[in-house]
Amino acid sequence: MPNFPSLEFTHYFLHSLESILSQLKSTQAQLIQSEKMASLGELTAGIAHEIQNPLNFVNNFSEVSNELIDEMKTEFKKGDTEEGFAIADDIKQNLEKIHHHGKRASDIVKGMLEHSRTSTGQKEPTDINALCDEYLRLAYHGLKAKNKDFNATMETLFDPNLPKIDIIPQDIGRVILNLITNAFYAVSERSKKGEAGYEPTISITTKRVDSPLGSGGQRGKGVNIQISIFDNGPGIPDAIKDKIFQPFFTTKPTGQGTGLGLSLSYDIVKAHGGDIRVESSHSSVSDKPTIGSEFILTLPIV
Repeated sequence: MPNFPSLEFTHYFLHSLESILSQLKSTQAQLIQSEKMASLGELTAGIAHEIQNPLNFVNNFSEVSNELIDEMKTEFKKGDTEEGFAIADDIKQNLEKIHHHGKRASDIVKGMLEHSRTSTGQKEPTDINALCDEYLRLAYHGLKAKNKDFNATMETLFDPNLPKIDIIPQDIGRVILNLITNAFYAVSERSKKGEAGYEPTISITTKRVDSPLGSGGQRGKGVNIQISIFDNGPGIPDAIKDKIFQPFFTTKPTGQGTGLGLSLSYDIVKAHGGDIRVESSHSSVSDKPTIGSEFILTLPIV
């Protein structure tokens, strides 16, 4: 008769499997959180730069308004009410500017908090153009904070007639940030080679696309919003193009990338019923131009 494992051994084996599975889930959660914190770190320098601009305006207009108040008092004491009221109008305009830039600073902080907090999983109507524009600026300033000598041309071609779509803005924001950050990294790496005439360029395009099959091949969702993020970096070799969305795969040096950014982005987009793909041309021949990389993100309009 065949020798079957004892009941005790079976229980022990199952318990060990459950323990290993639990450890794997815990490790996965830690890695995902680590990637989220890494993306938040990328934002920090950019946010510091962004928030400094409106604060400078607030400080400057406050100082000018304080001086104007002294001038206004002087004019009223002299009995020149006309000039006094004219100065009062200038102060009012300054206060409006202070309010505008104060609100801008508040919105930046709000955006940072929304990015850092754990996603509620609730979809809400979102302006894709505004989301792309915000993260493009923050990613650029974040890179400039690390390398003050770096410059790049940023081009945007946003469809002004796009409707708001129901997405989880924190999650899709992380995807857009990751793609833009990768694009800046690519052009930054190529610029270090000192190629004559090379101009680092990032371009973002949004548009409405219609197709018989929706994003991800889902029927009934034939109307989509497409986000294209292009960089004229070194491109992605064909040999690794099929691997870039795999967990832990990265071309960055050790310590500069977790290899989870594109993998998480892929999962987030698929969870939204969307699709993400890359088109790239790569050449290792020095006298042959490289085109760069284009990540195309498609989200359904529901």
